[in-house]
Amino acid sequence: MIACDFAQLRYIGLQQAIAGAAAQLDLSSSTAQLMRVSAVHRDSIGVHDGVQERPAQILRHLLHDLRAQDHILTVGDWIAAEADAHGTLWITAYLSPVTQIARRGNDGRRQLLASNVDTALLVMGLDEDFNPRRLERYLAIVLAAQVTPVVVLSKADVASDVAGKLAQLRQRLPSHVPLFAIDTRHAYDVAILEPWLEAGQTLVLLGSSGAGKSSLTNTLCVAQQATKGVRHGDSRGRHTTTARSLHLCASGACIIDTPGLRSWQADADASTLAATFDDIAALAATCQFRDCRHASEPGCQVRGAIDADRLRNYHKLLRDARRGEATPLERIAARARWKVTLKAVKQRGKNGLA
Repeated sequence: MIACDFAQLRYIGLQQAIAGAAAQLDLSSSTAQLMRVSAVHRDSIGVHDGVQERPAQILRHLLHDLRAQDHILTVGDWIAAEADAHGTLWITAYLSPVTQIARRGNDGRRQLLASNVDTALLVMGLDEDFNPRRLERYLAIVLAAQVTPVVVLSKADVASDVAGKLAQLRQRLPSHVPLFAIDTRHAYDVAILEPWLEAGQTLVLLGSSGAGKSSLTNTLCVAQQATKGVRHGDSRGRHTTTARSLHLCASGACIIDTPGLRSWQADADASTLAATFDDIAALAATCQFRDCRHASEPGCQVRGAIDADRLRNYHKLLRDARRGEATPLERIAARARWKVTLKAVKQRGKNGLA
């Protein structure tokens, strides 16, 4: 049996599905307590019981089991923990997440960003940080994880052509995705996010460094995250947030703040990724040819109807996803084909110069 104070744990995102799964855990001890991972450090794991955060260690056999599943504990995970005779808190069991947001690095490795998330606040500055293609990547990550996205455009108080940038995103993004332009430092502005901040809800903030994620966390939560300015010229941040961490909101929701995302790929296969661009998929179904690539084929219903840059971004994300799905032998064969093509192009160039 595991100790589970639902009312207390609800302030850090406990929901009935998790509580039910926890009740089914087969534990040898009757002193285990349900907690949530709130931070992951090099030498310990921060866990929260709804009242306070404490450092914990993970049992060696559990760590081995998780590695065998290609998984590591991440912020948002629910665990069972118990203290030994010396007061050290040990993580003894792990609950499979309901949702899990992850990305792929350039090396193809999967990196977890957050677990058991209900809503993702996709934060992008309306200054030089404004980048619709990057925002579409965030959307692909979140929708592939079956998490609700909400786009938050920060720095609306200092940016230029706010209305034009909003119109540009309205044209590119799926109509069902909420989109707000706010000043993240002021409570009266962020109050528009209240529908996603009910007790028991977990939100994650995703965005580039300097986009205003920590400022938004400070406004919504009791925690005070450090914030810094951005570089002049490109509005890039100085990476104030260096690790993912969980914070409590006065409303009863909790927020996972994350460091700025740099180079990465969506953690989704080609079919899942295509589904996140549902406007393109709907139009593609009416193309003259079933295998239309929306390039120069006759009877294409996508070209002209979809923003050209959005279509290019869609094709790039699909290529990335297909590369991620390829086996090592398929990658070797693809590189070999590319070398042959490149060699032929160089040879034609030499012949032309001759």
